[in-house]
Amino acid sequence: MLDAKILRERPSEVLSIYRERLFDDAAAELAQAALALDDKRRTLLHAADELKNKRNSASQLIGREKDAEKRAALIKDMESVKSEIAGYDAQLAETESELDKLLLQLPNLPDPEVPTGKSDTENKVVREEGKPFSFDFSPKPHWEIGESLGIIDFERGVKISGSRFYILKGAGAQLQRALISWMIDVHLDQGYTEVYPPFMVKELCLYGTAQLPKFGENLYRDAEEDFYFVPTAEVPVTNLYRDEILENEQLPLRHVAYTACFRREKLAAGRDTRGMKRGHQFDKVEMVQFVRPEDSKQALRTLLSDAEEILKQLELPYRVIQMCTGDLSFAACEKYDLEVFSPGVNEWLEVSSCSNFGDFQARRAQIRYRPGKDKKDKPRLVHTLNGSGLALPRTVIAILENYQQADGSVRVPTVLRPYLRGREFIK
Repeated sequence: MLDAKILRERPSEVLSIYRERLFDDAAAELAQAALALDDKRRTLLHAADELKNKRNSASQLIGREKDAEKRAALIKDMESVKSEIAGYDAQLAETESELDKLLLQLPNLPDPEVPTGKSDTENKVVREEGKPFSFDFSPKPHWEIGESLGIIDFERGVKISGSRFYILKGAGAQLQRALISWMIDVHLDQGYTEVYPPFMVKELCLYGTAQLPKFGENLYRDAEEDFYFVPTAEVPVTNLYRDEILENEQLPLRHVAYTACFRREKLAAGRDTRGMKRGHQFDKVEMVQFVRPEDSKQALRTLLSDAEEILKQLELPYRVIQMCTGDLSFAACEKYDLEVFSPGVNEWLEVSSCSNFGDFQARRAQIRYRPGKDKKDKPRLVHTLNGSGLALPRTVIAILENYQQADGSVRVPTVLRPYLRGREFIK
């Protein structure tokens, strides 16, 4: 959540950023409305404080007054003051509630180093890594490979769950499971601590990581109870420390988690939705970090490197993309994507997003730390980061399409063979 203090002290700068860097006039209008409410809140607070000071002075005077008649008159006057205070407090509570609702709708401010651009067409390709695979035949898309090998069943997936569901079976299911286990092991070696969180969370958790209120229509929820299916492991893992004050020596905290992810992506049927690229349910290994504010920029670079290591060991060609301001996520102040090339569909597929949120999520979830050892030190908000390490099933797509052979088989990447009982080929 945007700090109301920043909006109050630097209104022109914030409005300019929304209009000229994020190209979000609606956010600028919301920010102006929030400024007006903040002014109203401070006016009400000042008036209420004056009356409370008056009440406190009168209470002392009543305590010293010996004359019963004068004392009764003072007490009567106090009744009207108490009524006025109650009125101001009620207005103040309503105004603060309205202000919080507006602040929850304001996107994070981009880091100054983020390039300005209106859409994904202006994202910056930082670098390309890995050697593209060469073929002496026309590479097939993953849906043809999977069906011919009998490892993906789209028809039965639709039969039991509907469009954009599929069944992985045999070596297909084993490949995905092997990838998840191996990815987690790689991240454990990088210094992460594994957690296995629930796949359902309370509504408050989604406000904490900024999926709510803006993206409510993309979430699946229980119709009767306060449960939402997680859109990413970022949600439960970040909220592990909600409403807590961490000690300085606990930071940085680095977690890795596997979860299924559930999203109501509303897309028209067509080429972009064919196969396994976009589903309502998919698996993902996620890295989440909690760091001191001064360390978050370097932490983002480390997080990106940790995600890249997966692609390097799989020997897949990929590229690093820096998001421009117009393509940043709602909560991120800086973001990089990793895209892997898949020759069968002849396109770059996003398999990881690595984001620095600054204190945006921590302010919502009230995740703080104590900078010093003195318990009297004022707690500060941590900075949070997260990155996919990596997302399935697009990593499966990239393996099937890059490692496909002329005879229709798929060669298993070397690092995965111990996780697949030594299997070298899927035939």
